Amino acid sequence: MVGLTTAPAHAAPSVEINLVAVNDFHGRINTNTTKWATTVEAVSADTTTPANTLMVGAGDLIGASEFASAIQDDQPTIDVMNTLGLDASAVGNHEFDKGWADLRDRVIGPAATPNATWDYLASNVTVKATGATALKPYQTYVVDNGTPGDASDDVTVGVVGGVTDETPSLVSPAGVAELQFSDEVAAAAKYADILKDGNTANGEADVVVATFHSGAAVGAKSSFEAEVAKGGVFARMASMTGSVDAIINGHTHQTYAWQGPKPGGGTRAYIQTGEYAANVGQIKLTVDAGAAPGTNPVTGFTVQNVARAGAEDLTNPRVADVKQIVDAALANAKVVGDRPVGAVTADISRAYDGVDASGKPVEDRGSESPLGDLVANALRDGVAADIAKPDLGIVNPGGLRADLVFKGDTATNPANTDGVITFAEANNVLPFVNNISTVALTGAQVKKILEQQWQPVGSQRPFLHLGLSDNVQTTLDPAQPVGQRVTSVRINGAPLDLAKTYSVSTFSFLAQGGDNFTAFTEGKAKDTGLIDRDLWVKYLSDKKPVSPDFAREQIYVSGLKDSYHAGDKATIVFNRLDMLPSGVKNTRLELVKVRNDGTTKVFGTTTVTGGQARAVFTVRGGKEFRIVAQDSKTTLARGVVLGKPTMAHKVFPTKSSKIHAKKTKVRIKVKVKSGVDLAAKGRVTVKVAGRKYNAKVKDGVAKVKLRTFAKPGKYKVVAKFLANDTFQGATDRFTIRVKR
Repeated sequence: MVGLTTAPAHAAPSVEINLVAVNDFHGRINTNTTKWATTVEAVSADTTTPANTLMVGAGDLIGASEFASAIQDDQPTIDVMNTLGLDASAVGNHEFDKGWADLRDRVIGPAATPNATWDYLASNVTVKATGATALKPYQTYVVDNGTPGDASDDVTVGVVGGVTDETPSLVSPAGVAELQFSDEVAAAAKYADILKDGNTANGEADVVVATFHSGAAVGAKSSFEAEVAKGGVFARMASMTGSVDAIINGHTHQTYAWQGPKPGGGTRAYIQTGEYAANVGQIKLTVDAGAAPGTNPVTGFTVQNVARAGAEDLTNPRVADVKQIVDAALANAKVVGDRPVGAVTADISRAYDGVDASGKPVEDRGSESPLGDLVANALRDGVAADIAKPDLGIVNPGGLRADLVFKGDTATNPANTDGVITFAEANNVLPFVNNISTVALTGAQVKKILEQQWQPVGSQRPFLHLGLSDNVQTTLDPAQPVGQRVTSVRINGAPLDLAKTYSVSTFSFLAQGGDNFTAFTEGKAKDTGLIDRDLWVKYLSDKKPVSPDFAREQIYVSGLKDSYHAGDKATIVFNRLDMLPSGVKNTRLELVKVRNDGTTKVFGTTTVTGGQARAVFTVRGGKEFRIVAQDSKTTLARGVVLGKPTMAHKVFPTKSSKIHAKKTKVRIKVKVKSGVDLAAKGRVTVKVAGRKYNAKVKDGVAKVKLRTFAKPGKYKVVAKFLANDTFQGATDRFTIRVKR
């Protein structure tokens, strides 16, 4: 890149290098794109030397895109970035969504006729067969300080790129099978040092910028120091070689503009712009063009995020060109996308936890969501019976990229009234165009998959909450050891059989072990030939209207047993009962007895506060008890084993010599003892001398008064406690001697 200044000949003044940053654009081709382009142009011009501007990306420019870009394989996004003059970008994991071959051959294209005209960089991605880097590890750009005919004061800027080493678990593994991903910070540091080692034979740069598709876990609500203290990839960036003068981040969708100490002295800038073209990042570096070799030429810097403009500036030629691209893409998308395909009664969303600095909700992939569970239902129910008969559906949270919202938007589509789901809106939920696979897995392997929700140590997201179809219920206890945190699994109400084979319907991404759910690869996968988008659209059409279900399929609970005996004392502690966000906040737990005939009775309640509750109760009888969170209807059920009481009897008169035929009316007292903390109640029958007597058990005792015996002799007595919803039946046999 060439710039002009008014510096006198042979002078070596300070040069201002203007770095314009973008990350996680994700194909946002919509009515805001020209406003963002307006901001890019304004930030690019906001410098003493506008021609000394480099626009640098940090990955995920494409992939997980909005409908207008997605249906054209992100070509509109590529065209927008080309138009705005993007110089370089770290490759992101989503650039590999369609596989390495697609990125190499279509997105980037042939060297002679490239499609993406910027340099995609990845210092830590190599080809397994050769060990060579798959993409350029870095690229250098010459900034001309403007002295006519004199290159002695030019500044060379090196941009080194890296992508998260978790990429193979974030994309379909088959698509990157021939590539090796190493630690991005270590790889970038190696090339940064090479660029400043004084050896012109291997390429040199005066200033080095590192752009990473990885970054700090939290932005606006945290600080540089706090994120470094957490360890992990951002801490490694903070301590990486002092050869790097500025760091641009992506991947975590956070917004921050920080400065931190640089090893060897001085400070440097760290920036991430958030997501979806909400901001444009800017780092201004003041560089001493005459600095001696081996010294740090950066004498100062500023770093900031600039919010997207509220209006487009079509007087700017580049913005006008972007508008043409966007308008054409939106018009193309409108033909298909405006068609109503379903209906919704209320918002069905992903999980969120709080808001960022701009007030935008922050997605929480570590929590269960109504949308995730609904899509899992679609995967279970949407496969035709002649193709497969799935037992359950499983969805990864990262596969969900938009919510289903009730409020319509008739500004550009009169058919999109409240409650309508258009084709474009349905597509935006599942934009990846995954194939649907069914995977034959044993119960043990299903449980292993659920255990893998706790991600490997060092992962940027320690927990990824899978969406499950509504016939599955799991209980989770994070306090248990690794591999034992899934304390129970039930499918269609029956406990998971570890030896049985289950058919699981899921995205091909998960079937291939994506997102570190490697246990999927232990099963036998079958490609159904169905595309997730098509299955999803048909499901929404068949099931309309769909409604949010806030009942959890995965319940955080401790103190729970697999089954209980009537009379047991139970103490069960619940956490995270409320989905985030949810219009339904649980206020109480109802303790419900289910009788043998299926009828129910609430026998107690417990308060729920902030999604937490502690239920302490004595287990009643019946075939099961249920704990129902109101008003989400989250229900936990456990079978009840009925206790068998013991029986004892006492005959009056107590001495047989005083029992006479045709004279004495014998009384029998039958004691029924439960043996548990639950009083025995019910009825007792007594059969003797061809007659049957009935009595009610009161305070553990049933009293029976017999008729006189017709003649003397030994009489066999059978006393029975009749089985009921609380206790099994019991029998007591004894003999009465009758005198003349």
